[in-house]
Amino acid sequence: MATLKLRKPANPANVEPAARRAPVRGHANRPRPTLAQAQALRQEREAQSPQPATRPERRGDERPVAGRAEPPRTARADGRREPDRREPDRREPDRREPDSREPDHRRTDRHVPQVPRHHDRRPLDPLPRARPPAAAPADGTLRLSKRMSELGIASRREADEWIAKGWVRVDGRVVSELGSRVLPEQHISVDAKARREQDARVTVLINKPVGLVSGQAEDGYEPAVVLVTPENQWREDRSGTRFMREHLRSLVPAGRLDIDSVGLLVLTQDGRVARQLVGEDSAVEKEYLVRVATADAKPLPDAALALLRHGLELDGEALRPARIDWINDDQLRFVLTQGKKRQIRRMCEAVGLQVLGLKRVRIGPVMLGDLPPGKWRYLRADETFQLLKPAR
Repeated sequence: MATLKLRKPANPANVEPAARRAPVRGHANRPRPTLAQAQALRQEREAQSPQPATRPERRGDERPVAGRAEPPRTARADGRREPDRREPDRREPDRREPDSREPDHRRTDRHVPQVPRHHDRRPLDPLPRARPPAAAPADGTLRLSKRMSELGIASRREADEWIAKGWVRVDGRVVSELGSRVLPEQHISVDAKARREQDARVTVLINKPVGLVSGQAEDGYEPAVVLVTPENQWREDRSGTRFMREHLRSLVPAGRLDIDSVGLLVLTQDGRVARQLVGEDSAVEKEYLVRVATADAKPLPDAALALLRHGLELDGEALRPARIDWINDDQLRFVLTQGKKRQIRRMCEAVGLQVLGLKRVRIGPVMLGDLPPGKWRYLRADETFQLLKPAR
């Protein structure tokens, strides 16, 4: 393959080379001045330029006031300047009125940020106080969801869901707006769809062993709901309900049982059951078997037993009366209508008793029975946590 070589043509003799273009600023050919020449040029420029008026030195927080001369300061014998007694106290803010002839940057259209001095700082406004709770309306109305909860129709969350779906009627009229209010004497009814949805919710009974917590996992301990699996269902469960994964959704404990206690624990999807067992006005009895010991191995005095039954306070609140009896030399039977945190253990500690073991065997008329530890079963249709006679 042939290679083509290009050569630059020679400059003809009769053609002069193009003149070199001058630089843009025209300083390329100017020789550099020597150091002596540069110093002489600078001195010449300084001599020709007018000298600025000298200003007296001031301190950082002093401002000149037009029309007033600063008095001279006398020197002391030690060489230090005598302090000016007429100077304003720098610990106080300078409240002098600005002179109208003095330029004020704040009057211009352009915003100039002012840097505050330390003596110009003002104390921060106090934090806003929390508003007191709203008082009950004077017309005596209640929120519809709260009224439905009081009547035992549904929990507040369930009621809000049903209201949004249009399943609630007040005096025969559909109410679908959340936050609606009703009078106590008004009649409330719900749609059949709400009843079917509520009936499909389940309640589970567990014989909780030691080492599981009632609610959410904490400190590395698993919740009791992990036991609700098809493998752990009690073989003698006669509820007729078939296990489904949907039964684990929103399955929450209705009452607490601490990690060191065993026995009957209720998990439910039904808000009515939860309110019946742990509501503020709940009076459902819970029965416990408690193994105890005294520090000196002596019998518990009768006065201490009477104090356990009635007279103790927890968290500044008087406890309800309880039924407490001896089963044998080291075991007590507690029947309570309250469910405060670690209530029985704290009651025993108040009278000098040490709790060695605690087991819940009954909630209302529902018994633990022969349910083995770690197993569970469904609450049957013929079982209910009905109210019993309160403890005396």
